[in-house]
Amino acid sequence: MIKDITIGQFFPGNSPVHRLDARAKILLTIVFIVMLFTAGDMRGLGVCAVFTLLTFLISRIPLKMMFKGLRTILVIIIITSVLNLFFIHTGEPIFEWKFIKITDKGLQTAVFMVVRIACLIIGTSLLTYTTSPIDLTDAIERLLSPLKKIKVPVHELAMMMTIALRFIPTLIEETDKIMSAQKARGADMETGSFIKRAKALIPVLIPLFVSSFRHAEELALAMECRCYHGGEGRTRMKQLKMKLIDLWGTVYVFTFFAGVIVLNHFI
Repeated sequence: MIKDITIGQFFPGNSPVHRLDARAKILLTIVFIVMLFTAGDMRGLGVCAVFTLLTFLISRIPLKMMFKGLRTILVIIIITSVLNLFFIHTGEPIFEWKFIKITDKGLQTAVFMVVRIACLIIGTSLLTYTTSPIDLTDAIERLLSPLKKIKVPVHELAMMMTIALRFIPTLIEETDKIMSAQKARGADMETGSFIKRAKALIPVLIPLFVSSFRHAEELALAMECRCYHGGEGRTRMKQLKMKLIDLWGTVYVFTFFAGVIVLNHFI
């Protein structure tokens, strides 16, 4: 179901991951992505998978959220695995029938890519699961603050990025409601050819656009009523400060990163 998608949601908590500074979490998420693509074989990727699962457990986010996040990219995972499985013909053949040929290299590459994509989605989703939209906005603005010297509207950019992320669950919920309403009126969106199903989505897209503009107008009006006029001269009630736990978090991430590098180049 569309409503099972949890991208952009925030789950309040008091875990070590929640208590990390939002700036540190953003930077460490980037380091994690680099670590994930640095892994050159299944050993390094295994280290990344252990890191991802362990961090998810430390964050105390329900494990069902991890599987819900993966459900959103199930089609991408299936397409990636099929392409690698049937179109890589190097290596020893393990199954061959007519024009279908599966090799050990193709199977290994398919598994490798599926695990990498799964770790990427699960690991990066922890950033939004454990960081409130307000903290994300402040952190992005602080990290991009050097760009203010060349007249880049950093505060506005950070605000737009965070609002877009925050409204993903809202728009998904709206989509689910509209599709349910259309199905109740007899609309068929799941059978027929690809073109027919694409045309069946038109009655969903139009009210979704209308709903999106309505939400945007309501948000703009609410911000104006609160005298919001951009980032010029604004102060913050909560100041972001690095703490000892951020140092430990950095050590934790770079320990796994070092393990991946050692496995890649020295073992």
